[in-house]
Amino acid sequence: MLKEFKDFAMKGNVIDLAIGVIIGGAFGKIVTSLVNDIVMPLIGLIMGKVDFSNLFIVLGNGSFKTIDEAKAAGVGTLNYGMFINNIIDFLIIAMSIFIVIKQLNRFTKKKQEEPVAVLSTKHCPYCYSDIHIDAKRCPHCTSSIE
Repeated sequence: MLKEFKDFAMKGNVIDLAIGVIIGGAFGKIVTSLVNDIVMPLIGLIMGKVDFSNLFIVLGNGSFKTIDEAKAAGVGTLNYGMFINNIIDFLIIAMSIFIVIKQLNRFTKKKQEEPVAVLSTKHCPYCYSDIHIDAKRCPHCTSSIE
């Protein structure tokens, strides 16, 4: 059983997948930082100095200026600003992956399938001459071919 596991774990696809997951996690952190630290502040500035990460609706009594104040008071919040950040984060990651896959497909040219040759002749079983595929008799030996 240990040998089977070793064979499975050492297959190229499993190792490639593990490397992809690790790189994807690191890439996700970079994109999350890009969204939270660069893109959303610029969008907030354009929209009138709005901080999306601090947009929320209080689900209880009280008025709070930040999500942290509401959480400290034990009041539930609906954090729609963080949801908007996560949607933009997802869209950037999805677009980046789309571009990478598109480039990989462009660089790895698939072999073009050769068209299948349509047979236009067949062999006479008696004289072994080439005759038309639809022939009922061989023009060379006059044998009936069915």
